[in-house]
Amino acid sequence: MQKIKVAIVGFGLIGSGVARLLLEHKDRLARHAGRILWLEKAVDPDLTRSRNVDLPRGILTDDLTEVTQNPEIKVVAQLIGGLEPARTVMLALLESGKDVVTANKALLAEHGPELFDRARELGRSIAFEASVAGGVPIINAIGQCLSGNQIESLHGILNGTSNFILTQMEERGATFEDAVRDAQHRGYAEADPTLDVDGTDAAQKLAILAQLGFGARVAWTDIPRRGINSLDVADVHFARELGYRIKQLAIARLTGDGLELHVSPTLVKMGMPLAEVREAYNAISVIGDAVGRVFFHGLGAGQMPTASAVVADMIDTAVGRTAITFRTLELWSRRKARVNVGNYANASGRFYMRFNVKDHPGVMSQVAGVLGKHTISIASVLQHEAGGEGEEIPLLIMTHRTTEGAASRACQEIEAFEFVHAPSVRMWVRD
Repeated sequence: MQKIKVAIVGFGLIGSGVARLLLEHKDRLARHAGRILWLEKAVDPDLTRSRNVDLPRGILTDDLTEVTQNPEIKVVAQLIGGLEPARTVMLALLESGKDVVTANKALLAEHGPELFDRARELGRSIAFEASVAGGVPIINAIGQCLSGNQIESLHGILNGTSNFILTQMEERGATFEDAVRDAQHRGYAEADPTLDVDGTDAAQKLAILAQLGFGARVAWTDIPRRGINSLDVADVHFARELGYRIKQLAIARLTGDGLELHVSPTLVKMGMPLAEVREAYNAISVIGDAVGRVFFHGLGAGQMPTASAVVADMIDTAVGRTAITFRTLELWSRRKARVNVGNYANASGRFYMRFNVKDHPGVMSQVAGVLGKHTISIASVLQHEAGGEGEEIPLLIMTHRTTEGAASRACQEIEAFEFVHAPSVRMWVRD
């Protein structure tokens, strides 16, 4: 059987998982690929750290040129995180004639146009299934399996760390800080979890999906995003009382105004599939004009789920399927975007609002007056009984459909009342 020599650059947790699959399951992979994927080299600057895989002698090296200067190595899994040296290494691999597989969503979100243009110039390909949702095959599904559809909307839980934290806040009553510490203890969150909890990670992944599913050309930094890092556990409990769970959703939706894009904590109706996603799992709900609604669910991070996606891309690349798809899709190309990104202020939907107010007569009428002024209709109100007049209590309002701009302006005006203790809380609602 034909042998295709492959390499791994960046031999950390994911890299060692990829090596385990390549070394321990040669026969299984060969049946899928029609050829043997032969691990020739694994490159990492640290040759001494402990790993959970035993490599044959001569494979591990700290010298990248043992890959770039070896013409027999055809496919490389580039698994370095961050932007540099990941970008420089990626370019060096492409320029040395290698097809590349990557799991680095930050690199693609930041430098996708440069890297993809260079790959096209050199006749090479880049595969990136593992860059979004780990082991969930959403890239292949949107790019190939659903290619007969116009994707109409995409709602995704794209960050497993945030979902784990929200699960702990709901089910254990943990504060945000305690839930973060638990996530770090279990290995779900980094020592600095900022990129996970402030919406950055999900926005980077959404930028990739928007490109793939809608032909949008959008920088991830231009996607409106709010994280869960300011979320109060009280709102988690209030949402549950109203029949909802809070999830960090990444949303892409075609509207008459263009493509609606944003990442934010969202109240999702209990019983809906996205509301039932627990722990460190990812999920994506996609609506296509022909297929209708399809739902993808699975572990979005971790060694072996991500390694699974990387190896699948290595097989597709070795067989030649990636090259065909890469040329056809023209991702991050200079061609005109198929859809423009709409004005976020015009995005429409329902909202959850919480105002901490002093229990005085007339408070509700004044709040309702401001909402009415901005043409916002109230669907329901929840106010717990106060211990006495003048005590501060939460006033919860669920609106009918309105726009982000109107809701934002109304909340700012209500916060200016002397009986309101700012800031207010406002979140999207998905029924």
